[in-house]
Amino acid sequence: MAASIGVTGLTCRAQALSMPWPQRPLRLIVVYPPGGVSDLMARALAEPLSHALGVPVLVDNRPGAGGSVGLDILSRAAPDGHTLALSAISPLTLMPLIVRTPYDPMRAFVPVAGVMRTPVLVVGTPAFTGLDFGDVIAQARERPGALRWATSGVATIGHLVLAQVRLQSGAAITHIPYQGGGPQLNDALSGQFEVLSTNLASQQLQYIAAGRLRALAVGAPVRVDALPDVPTLAELGFKSANRDSLFGLFAPAGTPAALVQRLNAEVEAVLQDQTLRQRLRDAYNLPFTGSSDDFAREIARDRQRNRALMEKGRAQFE
Repeated sequence: MAASIGVTGLTCRAQALSMPWPQRPLRLIVVYPPGGVSDLMARALAEPLSHALGVPVLVDNRPGAGGSVGLDILSRAAPDGHTLALSAISPLTLMPLIVRTPYDPMRAFVPVAGVMRTPVLVVGTPAFTGLDFGDVIAQARERPGALRWATSGVATIGHLVLAQVRLQSGAAITHIPYQGGGPQLNDALSGQFEVLSTNLASQQLQYIAAGRLRALAVGAPVRVDALPDVPTLAELGFKSANRDSLFGLFAPAGTPAALVQRLNAEVEAVLQDQTLRQRLRDAYNLPFTGSSDDFAREIARDRQRNRALMEKGRAQFE
């Protein structure tokens, strides 16, 4: 049986690589605003993919509603391999558990390839008068609702972190949802709220080094090398909030399996490039490699985990 599966896999890959594709430029929808970690990664992928495929790969930012606007556009695109989207998996594994989405998260898309895992960073802004994460909880308990915590949108990974902190601590913290990582950072620097959870990127680290933001915690399996003194949320006692973001490429449902495998092979080849891998590491991201099935299994696991969390504390996501 194993030999049969192996032969089948090789045959599908050979068929995929012989398909008359692409026939025109590819459109790569980024479901978040320009300037964020996903936008930077999309542009880092677009150039080598353009060279590999022989056609331009055009990045098209379509932010809104935590990623659901861009994914809705993808769901209505022709399933011919010429339109893809780069997104975190939370619009498929978390958002539909909280709000109604314009697409069916289980049927509208085909996972093509995982790309990267990104730690979550929790920072205090100039409006935050505390020193550490413990002060976040203390101030929220002292003045219920007064402490404002911003995220890149409802049902994003940053929102999940906030919801789990609220659930476990019992603190009343006001959620300030944005439409993506770029706009919220500008408001963070001007002290429009006290706390921000966002994907870790080099820009935030620069502001931390300059004293304009205060690093309070990270969501990651271990501490981040660039912030060795900043504890993970698990270390602080918030294990269920200790989450990172998984980003990947998606195609519309109905995209032929052979074409999905071709796309996966091309992305995998790009992610093996040492220069690109170093760019990921320099931005404190970890490459996520594997087949489209590997990516799909990770999405299914995350959906199951989020469903269990929702059953315990749905009210904290309001």
